[in-house]
Amino acid sequence: MPRTSKPTTPPERRTGTIQSVSIAARFLQALAAAPEAQALGDLARATGTAGSSAHRYLQSLVREGLAQQDPVSGHYDLGPMALGIGIAALKRVDTIEIAAARMKQLVAGHAASGGVAIWTDRGPTLVRWYRSTQFSISSLGLGDILPLDNTACGLAFQAYLPPAQIKAVRKAQPAAFRGTPPAAQTLEAIRKEGIAALSSHLLSDVRGMAVPVFDAQNEITCVMTTVDNIGQTSGAAEREALLRAGREVAGQTGGRQSGSLYKSE
Repeated sequence: MPRTSKPTTPPERRTGTIQSVSIAARFLQALAAAPEAQALGDLARATGTAGSSAHRYLQSLVREGLAQQDPVSGHYDLGPMALGIGIAALKRVDTIEIAAARMKQLVAGHAASGGVAIWTDRGPTLVRWYRSTQFSISSLGLGDILPLDNTACGLAFQAYLPPAQIKAVRKAQPAAFRGTPPAAQTLEAIRKEGIAALSSHLLSDVRGMAVPVFDAQNEITCVMTTVDNIGQTSGAAEREALLRAGREVAGQTGGRQSGSLYKSE
C-alpha cells in the first residue's frame, strides 16, 4: 500500500514581534530609568514579571553583556554592551534636526510662527524658521541674529550658558539692540519653569516663547522658539504645545527635561 503522508500542521501565525525580546527590552528600560543599580525584586515589580522570570531574563542579559550584576549586593545595572549601544546611538543624534522637525509640526497646528536658534559669537541665530499659515512675522527670518536681552530666545540661552559666553555677546551687540540685562530672578524662573516668555518686546501685541534643548551631556545645544499674536491667541495652547515639544525632543536626544513644567501633562 502506498504510504500516506501525515497532514501538515499549519504554520503558526506570526505577529511580527517576539515576546521575549519585548520583555527583555522592558528590563533594559527599567535599568536605564533607575538612578542606580537595582535589586531583583524592584526590577520584577517595575516590569510586571514574576521573580523567577525576572531572574532568567536578567541572567540572559548579563550573559550577553547588556546587563551586569554586582557580586556583593546582587543588584543589577546596565552592562558594557548596553553602554556601547547607547553611545553609538548618541553619535547618530542630530539635535537641531530633531528639534526642527518637531517645530515644523507645531507651527502647522497653531497660530504661531516658530523655529530653532543656535548660539553664535553674535548671539542667538535662527537656523530654522517656519511661518504659520494662520499668522507670521515678516520681520523674522532664517539667519537672523536675535537680541540677547530683549527676546525669549535670548533669555532661554542666558539661563543655561556660562556667564563668559553671555558677556562676550553682550559686548558684541549694540545696547539699543540687545536690551536690558535680565534680573537673576528672571533667569531662575526660566530654569524652574523650563520656558521663557516676553510680550510686546519687539513689536506691539507680539509674544515670544522659547524652551531650551539639551544634549546627552546636559549642555544647551539650541532653543525652540515661537512667536504669536496676542490679539489672536491666548498663548496658553502655544505654551503647552512648546513645552510638550521640548519633552518629546528630550526623549529623542537623551537630553534632560528642564523645568518643573516639563514634567506636567
